[in-house]
Amino acid sequence: MASNALISVICHDRGGLVADLAGLMFDLNIDLSDTTFAVLGEAAEFTCLAEIPDGLALAAVKREIEGLRDMDDARVAVAAFDMRPVHDDSGRITHRIELDGRDRPGIVARVSEVFGQFGGNIVRMNSERIPERGHDRYVTRFSVFLPERRADACLATVANTAGELRMTFRFDAVAG
Repeated sequence: MASNALISVICHDRGGLVADLAGLMFDLNIDLSDTTFAVLGEAAEFTCLAEIPDGLALAAVKREIEGLRDMDDARVAVAAFDMRPVHDDSGRITHRIELDGRDRPGIVARVSEVFGQFGGNIVRMNSERIPERGHDRYVTRFSVFLPERRADACLATVANTAGELRMTFRFDAVAG
């Protein structure tokens, strides 16, 4: 029976990296589940849940990844994943939210506390500091689950929090 694994690769970013990693997984008959990729400064992070076929050892998967081009300084981890590989409703994205404004400490902390107060769950988050003349701009994007009955109140509170932080606030509801 196939087993579930968490695969994490942190390495220098380069063009073709996702194609190389995904191609290797395909060649090894590894079935990708939830997968994320991000450029973090000069680095890149690829993380996925994967179904590993019978007879393929996790250590062998790690060696194969480390053998890819430009992986000399990469940090590769391949570990058994004993939790359910499929999320419940709170892992479903209902809203995408963007805050944009001057960088200041505590932005992510304050907004994520609001989601928690309303029973929300951050499914994905991306923050980016953008250097600009005079000050840095900070753009944070949240993909969240908000319980339907509390979504309007949560969004209003996030909007108020963004206003207090002098940031713009945008959101889209996700159909589905």
